[in-house]
Amino acid sequence: MVRETTLAPSNFIYPLFVVEGRDVRRPIASMPGIFNLSLEHALAEARQAHALGVKSVILFGIPDHKDARGSQAYAREGIVQRAVRELKSALPELIVIVDVCLCEYTDHGHCGVIEGGHVVNDDTLPLLAQMAVTCAQAGADIIAPSDMMDGRVAAIRSALDEVRLTDVPIMAYAAKYASGFYGPFREAAQSTPQFGDRRGYQMDPGNVREALREVDLDLEEGADMVMVKPALSYLDIIRVVRDRVDVPVVAYNVSGEYAMVKAAAQNGWVDGDRLMLEILTSIKRAGAEQIITYHALEASKLLG
Repeated sequence: MVRETTLAPSNFIYPLFVVEGRDVRRPIASMPGIFNLSLEHALAEARQAHALGVKSVILFGIPDHKDARGSQAYAREGIVQRAVRELKSALPELIVIVDVCLCEYTDHGHCGVIEGGHVVNDDTLPLLAQMAVTCAQAGADIIAPSDMMDGRVAAIRSALDEVRLTDVPIMAYAAKYASGFYGPFREAAQSTPQFGDRRGYQMDPGNVREALREVDLDLEEGADMVMVKPALSYLDIIRVVRDRVDVPVVAYNVSGEYAMVKAAAQNGWVDGDRLMLEILTSIKRAGAEQIITYHALEASKLLG
C-alpha cells in the first residue's frame, strides 16, 4: 500500500540482436536466455514482449560482412534497417529504437573510423548520421547513438532535420562508461575491439562531473532523452542526472549485470528472480524512468 517505487513491464526496453539468415536462434553462452535472432525469430520475440506489456525494443544489428568503415550500418538494406521495417509492419504500435554505432559493423570492432591506430572523431560523425537517417527512414521511432563521439547528437539531429524527420527523437547514451560489465554484449554483438580498448572515447568510471558535462552537451545538441550506462554500479550517476535534467532518463542494465545474476542463480547461490526484481527496482528508484534490460521478458512475467 505504501510502496514508493513500483515496476511495470512498460518501464522496460528489450534488446534484440538481429542477424542475417533464416531460422537462426543462436544462444549466447555468456547470457543464458538471450539469442542472436534472424528476422522471423526477432519478430516472434518482439510479439512476446509486446504481449507481456513491454512497449519498446532496441535493435542491435550483426551483419554478415564487416569492413573498416562499417558500411552495413548505413546500408538501406542492412540487417537493422530490414528489421525495423519488419517489426513496424507487423507491430506498428511497438516502439522500435535503433542503437546507432559502428562497432557491430566494423572489422576492427571500434565505434568509429580508424586512422593510425586511433578513432577519428570527426570523420565518424557523417557515418553515424547516415545510419540514423536510413534507420529513421525505415521506420525507427527513436534513434539512440551509443558511440560516444563528440558532436554526434548535433550531427544526427541536423541530418534527420535535413530529410524532414524532425519528429524522430534522439535517446543519447550521454554518460557511457568504459566498463568491464560489457563483456557478454561483445560476444553477442561480435564487436570486441581487435586492438586497444574504448577508454579514449568512453568515460572513466571514477568521474561524476564529467557525466554531467556530457549530459549537458548532448541536451544542448538536441537530445530528447539521456541515458546512463551501465546501471547497477552507477546508480549514483542516474540520481545526479535525474536531479539535473527535466527530460526522460534511461538506464542500461547491461550484459555483465545480467550474466552475474544468471550465473549465481544457476549455481544455486541466490534467488535469481528475487535478485533480478531487486536490481531493477533499485535502478528505477535511482531515477530511471526506462530501463534497457535483458530481464524484460522474465521480469514482466513475474510482474503480471
